[in-house]
Amino acid sequence: MMKELSCKTPGEFEYKDTQKPILSQGNAIIKIKRIGICGTDLHAFEGTQPYFSYPRTLGHELAGEVFEIESNSEFQIGDLVTIMPYFSCGTCVACRKGKTNCCQKISVFGVHEDGGMREYVSVPISTLIKREGLQLDQLAMAEPFAIGAHGVRRAGVKPGDRVLVIGAGPIGLGVMEFAKIAGGEVIALDINEQRLDFCKNILNIAHTLKASEQTKREIEELTNGDFCDVVIDATGNSTAIHQGFQYMAHGGTYVLVGLQKGEIAFFHPDFHKRESTLMSSRNATKADFEQVLEALASGNINVKNYITHRVNFEGVKSNFESWLDPKTGVIKAMVAI
Repeated sequence: MMKELSCKTPGEFEYKDTQKPILSQGNAIIKIKRIGICGTDLHAFEGTQPYFSYPRTLGHELAGEVFEIESNSEFQIGDLVTIMPYFSCGTCVACRKGKTNCCQKISVFGVHEDGGMREYVSVPISTLIKREGLQLDQLAMAEPFAIGAHGVRRAGVKPGDRVLVIGAGPIGLGVMEFAKIAGGEVIALDINEQRLDFCKNILNIAHTLKASEQTKREIEELTNGDFCDVVIDATGNSTAIHQGFQYMAHGGTYVLVGLQKGEIAFFHPDFHKRESTLMSSRNATKADFEQVLEALASGNINVKNYITHRVNFEGVKSNFESWLDPKTGVIKAMVAI
């Protein structure tokens, strides 16, 4: 038997004893050691996450130890790994083009199917990724950073590009890190002054703006009237997404990493005259994970900057709701099992 934490309905968790998974062909049994808490988990608890049903075992930012695996695998028992939590079919039009991140039949671990808030999981060997020398905290942070890396890759950020990142939550911060690595000049926009201070003082983001009615004018002045080559939304907030269109330069690109439930509308003449590009960015690919692990191994990203709250598995239920409150100052909560 093993312990599992299930989100029964919005706002309600339940610990329960369940059967440990049994090894099957093509899969590995992973002993979970770390679980990062992300916006998807928080929104699921709130009841505001799209594509969601209950009850659901959350958790997709994971690090663990290989517990059981086929003898002919490249992985060995005891290896520390992270899990790429986007389970794809391998045969649809997206998968055939290598875009497994937007597979037609995708099942995201901890979203569409039960995830990693349990002591052991069974996952396809193909979703495991390891990197010698990385610790559990680093491996557990690979997935949210990969989301950011994928968004920056989609945007095609080049050295010297002015990159406006709307939203300084964990995903937005990852976007900023990889926009910097790509050579972009990053501008951070958020409503939370504490998060903006983090951008300025910890990530060394040169330009931070608190969202207001003056934002457009401030960006115009900051860019000498050019506005931003790349705008990336990491809020998933409808108002913020719609406002983002006005911050694009002529010839600019707008990438939606954040997701909201409603429609998107913009004034077509303004969009057209700029020859704007609008695109979404969903999940991440193995190449993005490998880029992240390289950045972690090289020290370009320090996960200690991000992990502000730590609890053991038994403390998740009693602490989880507090992480919804911005006053707690949580950037990343990390669970240890």
